[in-house]
Amino acid sequence: MNCYEPEGRKIAGTANQRYCGSLEGLREAMAEGVILEGWGARISGARPDLLVDLGGIQGVIPHDEGALGMEDGSTRDIALLTRVGKPVCFVVTGFEELADGTPRPVLSRRQAQQRCQEEYLDTLVPGDIISARVTHLEPFGCFVDIGCGIASLLPIDAISVSRIAHPSDRFRVGEEIRVVVRGRDEKNRITLTHRELLGTWEENAAAFCAGDTVPGIVRSVEDYGIFIELTPNLAGLAEPRPGVYPGQRATVTIKSLNPARMKVKLILIDSFDQPGAPREMSYFVQGDHIDRWEYSPAACARKIVTDFSAVRAQ
Repeated sequence: MNCYEPEGRKIAGTANQRYCGSLEGLREAMAEGVILEGWGARISGARPDLLVDLGGIQGVIPHDEGALGMEDGSTRDIALLTRVGKPVCFVVTGFEELADGTPRPVLSRRQAQQRCQEEYLDTLVPGDIISARVTHLEPFGCFVDIGCGIASLLPIDAISVSRIAHPSDRFRVGEEIRVVVRGRDEKNRITLTHRELLGTWEENAAAFCAGDTVPGIVRSVEDYGIFIELTPNLAGLAEPRPGVYPGQRATVTIKSLNPARMKVKLILIDSFDQPGAPREMSYFVQGDHIDRWEYSPAACARKIVTDFSAVRAQ
């Protein structure tokens, strides 16, 4: 079982609460090297330290122990500042005595992340499927926690086959998702993809038949037609109509499905404004690894393929 989970997974757990419930439990956790979680309470000091609420006991993460890279300045203070009010992982490294004689646990998030990096993330290969938690959204993609608060970028074009204007069209901050290790960048940081988990053209098209009238989301309006998403990995084209714009909900009738050209022709019945949360993800791949994904039907000349085994061989 992976013990290097995104921050927030452990905090309500029985074991975490038992260790954090007393000084004796925290000393036991220190001896065993257990990674725990508490709530970031507040930042204290000119060179910020993070005070951590452990449930009746308050610990401290010194500034340089706040994250990998903080000790040499390669990681900015924001990595620690943004943990206030949120779960934060750590290992117990010792105890200090306050002015009134009260013992205070000294904690290190950096050491927890170092172990996560060496014992978990460094062992991953392209095609491995892992859990992640969305931490924030940017126009170019979303950042996710892939273990102990270590962040990785999921680019917007790797989120789904159906194009979106912004990652908020697909995800919410705090959402638990699954991602695929795509490779590593020039700094040896893990790069991610997601669309390969959302099914092939045929797997998505199998849920629809010509003549069905179904809901959709307007994703793009072009001079030659309107692209309407039926699922995150399947969109179709309807004829132009004035007054339609991206983000609207739509009602469409499926005119035809053509696997040889990966085309879905739609008839737009209605478009309307209906704000709401992004759809919950439906994953077609349930295992923990994928070697190859071919989105295109066999009869289609145009090929959309991700070959993770080829990336590993490079």
